[in-house]
Amino acid sequence: MGLPAALPPQVPLMPLVSEFPENAKTIHLMGVAGTAMGALAGLLSDAGYIVTGSDKAVYPPMSTYLEKLGITVMEGFVAENLNHKPDLVIVGNVMRASYEESVALLASDLPYMSFPSLLGSRFINDAHSIVVAGTHGKTTTTAVTAWLLSSAGLNPGCLVGGIAKNFDRTAFAGAGTHFVVEGDEYDTAFFDKGPKFLHYRPNTAILTSIEFDHADIYRDLAHVRESFDKLVSILPEDGLLVARTDHSVVRETAAAAPCEVWGYGEDQLWDGRMEDVDTTRGVMRFAVLRDGKSLGSFESSLVGEHNLYNQVAAAAAATRAGLKPEQLAQGFATFQGIKRRQEVIGEPGGVTVVDDFAHHPTAVSLTLQALRKRFGQRRLWAVWEPRSATSRRNTFQTEYARSFGDADRVVIARPYDQSSIPEDERFSSDQLVRDLADRGIDAMEIDGAEAITAVVAAQAQPHDVIAVLSNGGFGGLHKSLLERLEQRLGDAS
Repeated sequence: MGLPAALPPQVPLMPLVSEFPENAKTIHLMGVAGTAMGALAGLLSDAGYIVTGSDKAVYPPMSTYLEKLGITVMEGFVAENLNHKPDLVIVGNVMRASYEESVALLASDLPYMSFPSLLGSRFINDAHSIVVAGTHGKTTTTAVTAWLLSSAGLNPGCLVGGIAKNFDRTAFAGAGTHFVVEGDEYDTAFFDKGPKFLHYRPNTAILTSIEFDHADIYRDLAHVRESFDKLVSILPEDGLLVARTDHSVVRETAAAAPCEVWGYGEDQLWDGRMEDVDTTRGVMRFAVLRDGKSLGSFESSLVGEHNLYNQVAAAAAATRAGLKPEQLAQGFATFQGIKRRQEVIGEPGGVTVVDDFAHHPTAVSLTLQALRKRFGQRRLWAVWEPRSATSRRNTFQTEYARSFGDADRVVIARPYDQSSIPEDERFSSDQLVRDLADRGIDAMEIDGAEAITAVVAAQAQPHDVIAVLSNGGFGGLHKSLLERLEQRLGDAS
């Protein structure tokens, strides 16, 4: 993809490399505990490279994953991490140029590149690349698409920004002709501020949605759209864009595609119908329609309207790859879900505890809607940590007040570290509680994971559903909540 138009003055043009060095044997990953970087560590380990990594904090499931791979993880971003002189250094986008390890790298003669650049040049290369992009739904859609192809025997390569339960890795090279990759619009590295997905050499792209997000790097929706416009523009003429064209911004972006476009969504070329939800088993039966005609009825553990259309998009891409309806049925029926996406992590004393990654107001709303459909009229708690760069700002202060409408009780944590955000731009949990109260929703703000655990565990009753929503570790709340509920309720179910 070449170098960015302008690099920070402290970053030399060499030894930055744009293609994977064929003679590399030892590879060091700076920021290894990120989901994507951890996945890359697995790919490199599988390929026979000696892999090391460094990071500030490593917690499950990534810590467990890296330990299983036998990868040595060095604590902190210090210069000594590079003393073993690796043949290549991969710089994750968590890294800043000012970090001691970054400064040491730039002062050395060690070759380095970004994670997306390495993935594109070493693993995707000449494969038929299916890039799944969008503000929402890309992790689920990537995982489902990869599983549909895998269950049909196509043996694709894959990188997904979450841990799909059907796979023992978040990424694998595959031996087939397809590579399915989650395309992130976040910037690539401190020396390349372009979006990651521009490195992934797309032949087929799925575009699920375009909304304002990542307020730390994007100014507004128009700025976000520029990145998706660039992704669409690099599709080849014989490629395919599967786009959620019942959304106006996506439709406008898709109109400029240089290739064939398959629109999906309500009343589009590819559509879906939710036929039934079994709240006892937690499964959805749905139909996929192509040009108004049923491609088939399928059953899946993914529930809710947003998951209906995630699966419609996956069905469209898989059909382009040659799958038949019976192969789609087998894939959907055997898909086991994704960790941290409506994942039931325990049911102590008859209380169902669900872990979910939702943090953007649209994702929070869609997740709670899906859980309401999945669990029927059981009392639904939403326990939310404002942790992402966007949710810690007041960008969506008003929108969040509309996101929790399907919850019966809402617990809002104090936002994660806001010290780097100007006071007049900070999100207010207290204001959200007041706004929710005005809407008749029972809400409270509690400071700290330990205090939240104590309150929720004391007040929860058998048959309740507690959705813990956070894009981070939430101070270990998940584990402590399960333990407290077990101590209090035991076998009350």
